[in-house]
Amino acid sequence: MITGVHRNAKLVINKQALYHNINSESSRLDAGTELFMVVKADGYGHGAVQVAKVAKAAGATGFCVAILDEALELREAGLMEPILVLGVIRPKDALIAATYNISTTLPSNEWLQATVAELAHHPDASKLNVHIALDTGMGRIGFQTVASMKTALALAASNEQLINIEGVFTHFSTADSNQIEATNYFHTQVGRFNQFMAALPTRPRYVHVSNSATSLWHQECNGNMIRFGVAGYGLNPSGTEVKPPYELQPALSLETEVVHCKLVPAGRSIGYGATYTTTKDEWIATLPIGYADGYVRALHDFHVLVDGQFCPIVGRICMDQFMIKLPKQVGIGTKVTLIGKNGQNEISLESIAEKCGTIHYEVACLFQNRLPRVYI
Repeated sequence: MITGVHRNAKLVINKQALYHNINSESSRLDAGTELFMVVKADGYGHGAVQVAKVAKAAGATGFCVAILDEALELREAGLMEPILVLGVIRPKDALIAATYNISTTLPSNEWLQATVAELAHHPDASKLNVHIALDTGMGRIGFQTVASMKTALALAASNEQLINIEGVFTHFSTADSNQIEATNYFHTQVGRFNQFMAALPTRPRYVHVSNSATSLWHQECNGNMIRFGVAGYGLNPSGTEVKPPYELQPALSLETEVVHCKLVPAGRSIGYGATYTTTKDEWIATLPIGYADGYVRALHDFHVLVDGQFCPIVGRICMDQFMIKLPKQVGIGTKVTLIGKNGQNEISLESIAEKCGTIHYEVACLFQNRLPRVYI
């Protein structure tokens, strides 16, 4: 996709906020516990390579991504730290991962058999480092029984010239909640993971269970590596339910400018579907950003900040533009804040997510390359 450069809308990424969040967590970890920064989905919309560089300076010793291409992007940017692909790669791409020293997830015996068959065609290639995924209750990927895990261990051992068991991990689905049912389920998953660990003849280099929520609120479970994701970007994994142990500083702001401002007489309609009609003469401004940029239609009656004041969105969000109502005329080029602080007021990703009926993770990931990123 074309990266937007010649336009008056931008994402502003605060590197100091990123550093603060990551370093604050890194400083809390027990000696010998490593922090891998999760930079999948283009760093949750913040820019994977730039985030990875800040994370490295802040104490991260490795990175997690979702797909192989994201790992290759980091390698091409000169980042040589360990990288783990959390998703399931195609067995036919295992050679690429091995060549670039990228660790992959081992989700099943079927996958392992197919991967061994692929690598057997390249006996002189580097070993493929894998992390065994254990399904302790997320229901997504991984081994559900000790017996199936032992089968994988045996197959890997018989192909040790091709496969190296580098890690073992699971994912807790309710670590971000303090509700009784969620807490009970969390402990159920912990118990299942411990059963798997007791069956391992030797522990691999990395044992990891902690996403942001687990590391923030259940440090006793950290293993020797954490996968630090959404909290690194300054976003509370629980939304507003559980208070984090230190201040999380949101790193992302979204800004644009007024490109058109006019006095619209009473009785005129605004936008597709004519869903908003002026009740008196009103100052209406047009902003050059829309749902194609990730500012979705569900925000049609939300608000933005102009000169520190909340101004309502009127009419539907268009693909590339939308309109707002102003208390007075403003000049072309006037700054408008869609996410972040403006004057004494602020619009958070969390408030936008609540308006859209979703989570702030999703909102951050929606912003496309049409929006240039400016790092400060």
